[in-house]
Amino acid sequence: MKTLEQVPSSPPKINATREAVESACQSIAPTWPLDQFIAVNPYWGVIGDAIHTAAHRIESYSGSRMLMPRSFYRDQLKSGSLGREHLQEALRQSGLNISLTDLLCELESESPSIPRVPLATAIADSQRDLLHGVSISDFVTHNVSQHCASYFDRCQSSWETPHRRDLYQSWLHHARTDMSPWLLMGIHDMRHHALSLPNEPLNLIDEALQTLPIPQEEWVNYLTALLMSINGWASWCAFERWQARLARRDNDHIIQLLAIRLAWEHFVFVHLLESKESPAWQNGWKELLEWREHAEQQSSVDWIFQEALEMAYQRELCSALKYSRPLSGSNGERTPAVQAVFCIDVRSEVFRRALESCSDEIETLGFAGFFGLPISYTPLGTHTERPQLPGLLAPKLCVADSTGSEDTDQKALHKMQRSLRFKAIWKDFKTSANSTFTFVESCGFFYTTSLLKSTLHRPNRSVETNGITPGPHSSLRPRLSHSSGDNLSSVESLCELIAGILTNMSLTSGFARLLLLTGHGSHSVNNPHAAGLDCGACGGQTGEVNARVLAGLLNDATIRSGLLQRGIAIPSTTHALAALHNTTTDEVTIFDTDLLPQSHASDLTRLQEWLQQAGHRARTERAQSVGINGHKATSAKSLLDQFRIRSQDWSQVRPEWGLANNAAFLIAPRRRSRGIDLQGRVFLHEYQSILDPDGSVLEAIMTAPMLVTNWINMQYYASTVDNRLYGSGNKVLHNVVGGRLGVFEGNGGDLRIGLPLQSLHDGYKLRHIPLRLSVFIEAPQRLIDAIILKHEVVRNLIHNAWIHLFQITLGSATLSRYRDGIWHPVQVNGFNVSEQLAILTEERDA
Repeated sequence: MKTLEQVPSSPPKINATREAVESACQSIAPTWPLDQFIAVNPYWGVIGDAIHTAAHRIESYSGSRMLMPRSFYRDQLKSGSLGREHLQEALRQSGLNISLTDLLCELESESPSIPRVPLATAIADSQRDLLHGVSISDFVTHNVSQHCASYFDRCQSSWETPHRRDLYQSWLHHARTDMSPWLLMGIHDMRHHALSLPNEPLNLIDEALQTLPIPQEEWVNYLTALLMSINGWASWCAFERWQARLARRDNDHIIQLLAIRLAWEHFVFVHLLESKESPAWQNGWKELLEWREHAEQQSSVDWIFQEALEMAYQRELCSALKYSRPLSGSNGERTPAVQAVFCIDVRSEVFRRALESCSDEIETLGFAGFFGLPISYTPLGTHTERPQLPGLLAPKLCVADSTGSEDTDQKALHKMQRSLRFKAIWKDFKTSANSTFTFVESCGFFYTTSLLKSTLHRPNRSVETNGITPGPHSSLRPRLSHSSGDNLSSVESLCELIAGILTNMSLTSGFARLLLLTGHGSHSVNNPHAAGLDCGACGGQTGEVNARVLAGLLNDATIRSGLLQRGIAIPSTTHALAALHNTTTDEVTIFDTDLLPQSHASDLTRLQEWLQQAGHRARTERAQSVGINGHKATSAKSLLDQFRIRSQDWSQVRPEWGLANNAAFLIAPRRRSRGIDLQGRVFLHEYQSILDPDGSVLEAIMTAPMLVTNWINMQYYASTVDNRLYGSGNKVLHNVVGGRLGVFEGNGGDLRIGLPLQSLHDGYKLRHIPLRLSVFIEAPQRLIDAIILKHEVVRNLIHNAWIHLFQITLGSATLSRYRDGIWHPVQVNGFNVSEQLAILTEERDA
C-alpha cells in the first residue's frame, strides 16, 4: 500500500492538492468496530475551531445541525427544565443586542437553513427525475458503500481472499469490468469513463479538481463535503489511519475513498449534467460565500437557547456542590473497612451512592476503568491481542490467561480449541453455498433447542470460555506476560507503574483491610452494539481483566516492597480484590476469592452483604427508567429476576440506558459530592489537590480521562442532535457489516456510526438531553491555567467552548467559571436584583 510519503515527487499543483486532501481527511473523526465500540467525539477533527464556527462549517458540508430544533427548546421551556431567567442570563452573556421578548418570539419560529457546498451529484438530482425512486446521490453512496463493505470484510464472508489491490484500484477494476450496477440506473458511460481514470488516487483527485468548476480556495471545503457524504466509511478509514499511526505506521485508505467519491463527481459532471456551465455551480458557491459573511449573527440566537439549557443544569449542580454536607462518618480520621474503586462512568455513580448508604465504613473512589494499565489481552486459545485501554492510547504490556501451571494450561487450551473447531465447522456448514437451501429442512428441528434457550433467557457463554469451566473462582486467571517491547514488565518498571496508578488514584495511604477494584461491563444478547455498553476506557470490553491484573500486582510481595521504597506502604492486613459491576442488573461479582487470606473471610462476607443491599437499592432507583415496575416486585429477588430477564431477552432493544443523559465531570475528593443524588449524570474522578502540589496528577486527569469523557459526551450529543449523520438509526433494521465493522440500516446505504435511536429515546421522549460537558475541578486556578496553557488539545476544548469549565476553591467551596480566558465568580444563590428587575420589566412590557 502506498502512503502519501511514498508517492513520487510531484509538480506544485499536486502539492496543493495534497494539502487540501490532508486538511479534508483530518476533519473526519474515527469510528471503532463493533467488538471495540467505544464512544468517539465525531467533531474531534474540528475542535480547533470555535464550536459556533465548526457548526456552520459542518452544516454547510452535510446539512447536519449541531443544535436541536427550536421546538425542542420550546418544550423545555414549557416543562420548566428551562426558565426565562436562564434565557436572560444566556442572552446577556452572548452580547446580542435584542430583548428577551424578541428572543422568545424567535423561539416560536424555526431556524434558518444554511446553504450547502455544491456537489455535482446533488445538482444532477435537481435536474432529472428520480429513476426507480433512487437519486444519483443515493445510488453513488450505495455503490461506494457496498464496495467498501466487500473490501474491508475480514470476518463475515467464508470466501475471504487476500486483496491484491488497494481500495481505489479495486474499485477501479470493478468499475472498468462490471456494468450491471450502472445499467440498472440507466448509466451507460461509466465503464468507458473509468478506463480513462488515473491509476493513482492522488492523480485522480488532482485531475478532477482541475476539471470541476471549484475555486481553489474552496478545495478543502469541497473535499470535506464529499467525505461527509459517505461519512460512515470515511470514519472507518479514519480509524484505520488512527490505529496505524498509534503503531507508528500510516494508512491512506481515507485518501483512496475520497478519490473514489471524487471519481463519481467527475463522471456526473462530465456525463450527466445538462450543462457544463450550469448556473447551479456558480449560484451555489455565491450563495454560500454571501451567507458566510453573516453566519455568526444568523446562528447566534440558536446558541442562546442551548447555552440557557446548559446553564439551567449547571446552576442546580453548582448549588448542590456548594451547600451539600458529607454524610456523618465519611472521610473522617477512621480508616474505612472497605475502599471500593469504581470506574468514573456515570452508571457507577448510582451504585456508589447506594453502596455508601449501606455503611459509613465504606469509602468509594472514582478512577478510569482500565485502572491505568496499558495492556492488551490475549484470551486462551487465540493469538488475537485485544486492547484493554482507551482508544487514545497504545498498549505496552501483554496479558494472557494462565493457571500458573503449564500442564493445566495445555489441557484447558485443548478443550477450548476442540470447542472452537467444532463451532467453526458448524458455521461453515450453515453458510456454505451447498447447504444454503437445505439447512432449514435438514437441521431445523434440532435448532429448536437453541431457540428455546434464547426464549428461556439462559445466559450465553463467552467465546473466551468455550470448552472450559468459567467462574469467579477458576484458577485460570489473566496474568502479565513477561515479554514487552518497551520493557515495562520488569519489576522496577511495574513498581513505578503501580506507584503512579495509586498516586493518580489519590490512594497512597490509609488503606482499608479490603481494597475492591471494581471494573464494569454490561450484559445483553442479540445486540451488535453491546460493546458500547461495556467500559470505554477498556476499549469497549469489560474491566474484569484490568481489575484482576491490578489486584494481583497489588497483592504481590515484591511489588509491595518496591512501592515501600517509593513511599507507599500497603499494610500486610490489606488485601486487594477484583470485581465486576454488571451495569444491566447491578450485580457485582468478586473474583479470585480463593486467594483471600482466611483472616479476611468475615470481611468478605460483610462486603458481599453490602453489595447485595446496594444492588437492590440501585435496581429500585433504576427500575422505572427501564420500564420495570418495581412496586410489583414482591421481594428483592423478584426485582433482580426482572432485570436478569431483561438482560437475556434477545428481543430487547433497550437492555439498559448506558451513559445516556451524561452532563458533567467532577474532579474532586468524594467528600465533595458524597450524599448528593447526581442522578447518574456525572462522571466522578477522585482527586485531592493537597496531595498534588505540582499539578502532575491533575495534568494526567485533564489530558486523558477528561478527553475520554468529552468523547462520550459528544457521541451522545451528536447522535441526539443528528442521528441521520452521527447515529446509527433504528436498531430493529440493523444488519451487521463485515462481521464487526459496523451496521447498515436496512440492506445498504452508508455505514452507520454512533448510537441507535433506541439508546437515546424510549419511544415517547428523549432519554438523553444533549448538553455539552460541564467539568468541575477542585484545585487552585493557577494549576488549571498552567495545564490549559501547556496542552493544545485541552486549550482547544475549553477556549472553543466544546466543554464548560468550573473551578471549586478548596475549603470555601466557592465556584468560578472559565470563560474567554478569565475566571468569573459563580453566583449560586439565584440572580442579582438588577437581572430580576430586567426580567420582570420585559414580562410586563410583553
